[in-house]
Amino acid sequence: MQSVINIKNKKAEFEYYLINKFTAGIQLTGTEIKSIRMGHANLTDSYCLFIKGELWVKNMHISQYSEGTYNNHEPKRDRKLLLTKRELRKLELKLKDQGVTIIPTLLFINEKGLAKLEIALAKGKKLYDKRETMKSKDAKREMEKRMKE
Repeated sequence: MQSVINIKNKKAEFEYYLINKFTAGIQLTGTEIKSIRMGHANLTDSYCLFIKGELWVKNMHISQYSEGTYNNHEPKRDRKLLLTKRELRKLELKLKDQGVTIIPTLLFINEKGLAKLEIALAKGKKLYDKRETMKSKDAKREMEKRMKE
């Protein structure tokens, strides 16, 4: 039986409006996938950018594998994302808009055992928008609390 790995970027929905989501494969080494299967990864402060027509994820932290020896990976190395040419063109065109960026929102293992990264086209929130988000979350939490009573 395989445990379910879902590593979320909790800051993403608070900091950004998520416009469009895509699922991308990631080019990983052997020790990286083993570390992800153990749940040792962090998406906070990571982002995606285009380098020579290819999409790369930067600042994604995957802890070193404890059983790895001299061939262990570097925890914060840049990793290539695997998308179709059509999806890459679409994302590159959307990035030309003012204030739009690509951020990773979820790292998961699919049913075939492959690591996938859900990325989102996102637009940054202003401070007052973040306050509104906090107010609505507090109100929702309060409603659920009263429903249980």
